[in-house]
Amino acid sequence: MEDKTRILILGGGFGGLYTALELEKNLARRKGIEVTLISSENFFLFTPMLHEVAASDLDITHIVSPLRKLLKRVSFFVGDVEAIDLERRTVSVSHGESRHPHLLGYDHLVLALGSVTNFYGNASLKNNALTMKSLGDAIFLRNRLISKLEEADFECSAGQRSSLLTFVVAGGGFAGVETIAGMNDFLRESLRFYPNLSEDDLRIVLVHGGDVILPELSGNLGKYAEKKLASRGVEIHLEKLVTDFSEGVVTLSDGLSFEASTLIWTAGTAPNPLLAKLPCLRDRGRILTDETMKVAEFQGVWALGDCAAVPNPGSGSFHPPTAQHAIRQGKVLARNIAAELRGREPKPFTFKTIGQLAAIGRRTGVAQILGINFSGFIAWWLWRTIYLMKLPRFEKKLRVALDWSLDLVFSKDLVEFLTTRSGEASPSEDDALSDPVEASAAAV
Repeated sequence: MEDKTRILILGGGFGGLYTALELEKNLARRKGIEVTLISSENFFLFTPMLHEVAASDLDITHIVSPLRKLLKRVSFFVGDVEAIDLERRTVSVSHGESRHPHLLGYDHLVLALGSVTNFYGNASLKNNALTMKSLGDAIFLRNRLISKLEEADFECSAGQRSSLLTFVVAGGGFAGVETIAGMNDFLRESLRFYPNLSEDDLRIVLVHGGDVILPELSGNLGKYAEKKLASRGVEIHLEKLVTDFSEGVVTLSDGLSFEASTLIWTAGTAPNPLLAKLPCLRDRGRILTDETMKVAEFQGVWALGDCAAVPNPGSGSFHPPTAQHAIRQGKVLARNIAAELRGREPKPFTFKTIGQLAAIGRRTGVAQILGINFSGFIAWWLWRTIYLMKLPRFEKKLRVALDWSLDLVFSKDLVEFLTTRSGEASPSEDDALSDPVEASAAAV
């Protein structure tokens, strides 16, 4: 039997998925080539629209695509990576409720494990703050917003409304600003359905360590976003950090403290902790590669996306860990693997950021594209148009477009998506039918 060349891709985010999609075009049809993608989830999450799920602008399933529908020839394994042995060229994975183990060998390994939330060793934040990295995070935050509105609306909660309806976002980058903008719109638009609540009861706070939010964009756009958010009732604290959140009290680096029901932490990320165990050179935790995304110390090992430090000769630094870079890195990396298998030289990755966009609520946004600044409605329209085009699969594009269209007519949904099962024991048959009326209904 002919030996197969085994290519393992670890991670189903932008970098991993687009590596797999490009390998499908270049290699997966060839006999003797086996490509496998390993991901802890069976879907690809389009993270730029995550805040819209939290703000009830989009249905929870419309920004995710099943990996089995996206990949036709690449094998797919739903499981958790437990360990990577670069010397033996094996990866240990587990899956299922019993955590059944598997040991997978490889000839080429693609590290696309992404990043995790970084709490910088602060236990109070790690234990009590919410995050915005996954679909589960967005659903949990949406449920939290609705549950706090429901709780605060009761007359018996009148004395607690201030704390119940105080929501804090730590971090003024893209994730933090888009999250707080969506939250702010959702909460304020929902108040009309809660007769005992008013806008005076809401306190929505953004805390950012820099002197202007959205530091990835120009200062003018950051100040525009600050002005817009402030005019809509968002309280902004600049050049401050959240240092503690415990027992319902948020404490800032300047000593200010106040009660709050919810803190969303978007103020830092770190490479996947699995990488720390690998005997590779790193830069701030990210695997250091050459310009072709090869890990020089080990044959057949590649890295990209948030977990990789890929040199950028143009800037003298590294390419930023953004989705637009990860998508293109995935395509180039797949072609480089194909080139090596054909005895050719891999090509360096070169790409310059095209632009960056942020939605800041109420059909306004900020954008910087090819060095040109946009703000207001046109930036918001660009945000929706560009990301709708990049969303995988026509079916999902259509569903999202329909959601956005319906949002122009109908109010935001206030349903909590609870995933807990009923804990009540079923009554015995005799108890259930002890009442004649109930017995007649059961018979019908």
